[in-house]
Amino acid sequence: MNKVYRALSDPTRRRVLTLLRERDMTAGELAANFSLSAPTMSGHFSVLKEADLIQADRVGSTITYRLNVSVLQEALLALMDAFRLDPERSSR
Repeated sequence: MNKVYRALSDPTRRRVLTLLRERDMTAGELAANFSLSAPTMSGHFSVLKEADLIQADRVGSTITYRLNVSVLQEALLALMDAFRLDPERSSR
């Protein structure tokens, strides 16, 4: 879970996840939303993959990323448990 929290600590990586909530995107499509170099974006993608927050499919030289929602759900539940938050009680 530490890898997930580390990945989520960076605003660029959180923005990548937000973009992937909309649809699967290629590395180039994602990078077009940032004014960062390709190697920097690649580093962010690596951290997100290492945390299993995104998955990548390669076809030729094109890499398409998609969100791994189940890991995000697990991280949220772990945070709620750590702070003893009850989702049922907080929604009332």
